[in-house]
Amino acid sequence: MNNLFPIFLKLENLHTLIVGGGYVGLEKITAVLDNSPEARITLVSPEIRNEIREISAQNFRVILIERKFEENDFLEKDLVIVATNDKEENKRIKGLARLRHILCNVADTPPLCDFYLSSVVRKGNLKVAISTNGMSPTMAKRLKEVLTEALPDNLETAMEQLKAVRDMLKGDFAYKVDELNRITSVLVEKKEDQIREKS
Repeated sequence: MNNLFPIFLKLENLHTLIVGGGYVGLEKITAVLDNSPEARITLVSPEIRNEIREISAQNFRVILIERKFEENDFLEKDLVIVATNDKEENKRIKGLARLRHILCNVADTPPLCDFYLSSVVRKGNLKVAISTNGMSPTMAKRLKEVLTEALPDNLETAMEQLKAVRDMLKGDFAYKVDELNRITSVLVEKKEDQIREKS
């Protein structure tokens, strides 16, 4: 059973530490910046791939420290992503993060993770995060492809119109929710009608 609590973080308001500058570190820093281009990131590693150096050269919010991880690297950090190829070091860093109450993700090691990086479907301002509870990133990737294809491209216009309606509505929160539910119920009804027509 998937008991994960889904949240969306404003990483531009936080400071992310990434430990590891190899291929997995590149994958993680790319995922963070693809979703939060203004995220503040410090990456620590004795060896750093050229692609990561290029990212840092183009983004002043990405700081590279070329040495082994030190406990002081946790200072003023809000969360950490560990992506080294040393399992014992990953475990040690996770333990140190726990002592400091810093949320930690250890790449490819679900039992050591406080959070997972999900596959994300994007259509304008809409983001849908997919979780397999750490069991199958490949399944999440495939579902992302299916949902990207299935969701219409004009969702951004619909969301802008709904926001305008919400801004115009008078009344308390409960009334606004009821009205928006009534207005958007047509989306579900159309889908149900399509299913009936096919059967």
